[in-house]
Amino acid sequence: MKISYNWIKKFIKIDLPSEQTGALLTDLGLEVEGIESFESIKGGLKGVVVGHVLECQQHPNADRLKVTKVDIGQGNIVQIVCGAPNVAKGQKVPVATIGTKLFDKDGNLWEIKKGKIRGEESFGMICAEDELGLGEGHEGIMVLDDKYEPGTLCSEIFEVENDEVFEIGLTPNRADAMSHYGVARDLRAGLIQRGTSLELITPSVTKFHIDNRLSKIDVDVQNKELAPRYTGLTISNVKVAESPMWLQNKLKAIGLTPKNNIVDITNYVLHGLGQPLHAFDADHIVGKKIIVKTAEAGTKFKTLDGVERILDAEDLVICDAEKPLCIAGVLGGLNSGVTSSTRNIFLESAYFNPVSVRKSAKRHAINSDASFRFERGIDISEVKHALMYAAILIENVAGGQISSDIIDLYPKKHDDFQVFLAFERVHKVIGQIIPNDTIKSILHSLDIKINSVTERGLGLVVPSYRVDVQREADVIEEILRVYGYNNINFSEKINASMSHASKFDDHNVQNVIASQLAGQGFSEIMTNSLVSEKTITDFEEDLTKVVKILNPLSSDLNFMRKNLLPSGLEIIEYNINRKRSDLKLFEFGKSYHKIGDNFVENKHLMVYITGNQLPENWNIIPQKTDFFFLKGIVESVFERLQLKNIHTQPLDNNLFIREGFEWIINGKLLGSIGVVKGKILKKFGIKQEIFFADICWDIVLESIKNQKNTFKEIAKFPEVRRDLALLLDEAVSFSDIHRIAFETEKSILKNVGLFDVYQGEKLPTGKKSYAISFTLQDDFKTLTDKQIEKVMHNLQERFKEKLQASVRS
Repeated sequence: MKISYNWIKKFIKIDLPSEQTGALLTDLGLEVEGIESFESIKGGLKGVVVGHVLECQQHPNADRLKVTKVDIGQGNIVQIVCGAPNVAKGQKVPVATIGTKLFDKDGNLWEIKKGKIRGEESFGMICAEDELGLGEGHEGIMVLDDKYEPGTLCSEIFEVENDEVFEIGLTPNRADAMSHYGVARDLRAGLIQRGTSLELITPSVTKFHIDNRLSKIDVDVQNKELAPRYTGLTISNVKVAESPMWLQNKLKAIGLTPKNNIVDITNYVLHGLGQPLHAFDADHIVGKKIIVKTAEAGTKFKTLDGVERILDAEDLVICDAEKPLCIAGVLGGLNSGVTSSTRNIFLESAYFNPVSVRKSAKRHAINSDASFRFERGIDISEVKHALMYAAILIENVAGGQISSDIIDLYPKKHDDFQVFLAFERVHKVIGQIIPNDTIKSILHSLDIKINSVTERGLGLVVPSYRVDVQREADVIEEILRVYGYNNINFSEKINASMSHASKFDDHNVQNVIASQLAGQGFSEIMTNSLVSEKTITDFEEDLTKVVKILNPLSSDLNFMRKNLLPSGLEIIEYNINRKRSDLKLFEFGKSYHKIGDNFVENKHLMVYITGNQLPENWNIIPQKTDFFFLKGIVESVFERLQLKNIHTQPLDNNLFIREGFEWIINGKLLGSIGVVKGKILKKFGIKQEIFFADICWDIVLESIKNQKNTFKEIAKFPEVRRDLALLLDEAVSFSDIHRIAFETEKSILKNVGLFDVYQGEKLPTGKKSYAISFTLQDDFKTLTDKQIEKVMHNLQERFKEKLQASVRS
């Protein structure tokens, strides 16, 4: 939120440097993220003065140029070559003197220097509107009023305003500070606590008067719950035109583009006092009647941004006798707003239900300044005051007469919040005793009325604009932020309590595996669960199982992802395009599915590798990552989780993977691993192989939930290794050997490893050779040669029986 310092000074006569004011606002909870300088005219017209053209002669060497003699003050007469067709003797003109810095329409700086144009010297420049930043005109030079003396600074004539603008990171609960008046109100409270008492200046409406009652427009509020207060009046015979410079400068300072004097006043009151207003062209209100009601579902309505929207039955709308004119609190209609031909307006100031406004704004993907405030809660007690203030301003800048009584439909008066504040509770929560008088002073500075005083505490009435202060804890927070967090003493002790963790904590398990992967050189990524419609249509075959968002934040985020792979590939593509092609990534995330009328969330662990295994180094031969490297990583995760009875099976029509397999545990899919298909990579412009594994984390948790950890001593007796070279059929896998070995010897066999594979011309057709290592160890005694030989003989016989294997010598 942008806040103009000059604007704040209209409500509180503060003279602190902007840096000190910014620091005070931050201490009060209105965090100032930056302070920017603002000039209503870039460069501030420094070096631009009024000149009097004394002579104007034809340039001897150019038909379109003139040579002038110009008095720029204090008897200083300079020669300036000018190409404007309208320059003439006797004019008063703006002159940019030597050294003046000007800015073009794109903001580029250029400096006025002494020069020679077609042989004639020139000492400055007579300027057009656009060259000074005063308008768009470039058809000729500006001609000033004859009353100005030569040498007069143009910055004094054109009301150049210099300002400093605070960028405030406002928290959503602080609806009371969403205006310059609200920020000034907080500043006053902070200054009082620091010993400086300043008056808060509330805009006066004493000049408000009704000129006639000739243009009354009736109002019928049919839904009083969604529009608890509605006010309005008619102003006739206004002249819609460009706003005066003071008004334009205020809006430009906070990043708004001036439209016209009527619309600019409504924006000025919105950002000044925090009350949204809307001006209707009264001549377009059919039947001279305003009706506030919920819309008929399916009604088409074109808003001010030119977009045709379909209204919902829950949308509150402002209508005339025939049609909707405005989505209440959100955005006006295209055909009922103020235009250059508008002569009569109906000015609206209202309080709309925050929840209703928020839903409509989200439903139609509209985020307006008005909805931003309505959906957080405005001050219902100031609705009428803001209307009167705006009417006075409109009369001042656009003329016209107030042609109706104020309509103020406020059937059920809003009651201010009442809270009891216990002194003891204040001291306990803050951790420090604050004098009762200081507490009362802070509450008074915050406009919180003290209704009753007892030894125990205070009975308080909270003003209506503090919609976020409804509990004792909220009042204590207010006291603390004004008292100053920095004024609270540090404790010399740290108190902590032991937390009891349940036997199984899924978050703990996730952290353990994340730490393991990070230790293996992987980086964790986090991607958005929301994806675009294009992503869904590109990567999903069954669209009936896709979850669509009813009120999407944008058209690019309107579906819940059904698979995490596309999100991961976007990250990989981003990194590869920035010369980071060696990647090891993992992510814990969810996928979302629609099954019939039910919605299902599944959690996954995704692991990705691509490029080289290790960073480039002079003494390391680059080695590409491959399927088996990733398989080893994933199986180390399974080992860490102590998952048992896992077996594999071929992939079954996987949309994304080629050359891979699936892990199965207890009859359920534990995960899949493989190489991403080329046609998928092509959609992302990725030209290198990507290996990835998708682990079903819900199945992991289910499998280990009742797992019991067992411990045993480290073996005291030596282990023995024996190797076998087995001649096998090509169809036999190492997993078959591993399984059979442990089925055969369950007591002293500790490990089975594959350290060499050979297939070649010296072997029979259809055969291969596996070199297998077997590690044997007894936990209670040293193994004898007889025991070892017996185990190895049993293994050979079992391999021969089950796999038709023979031992190669």
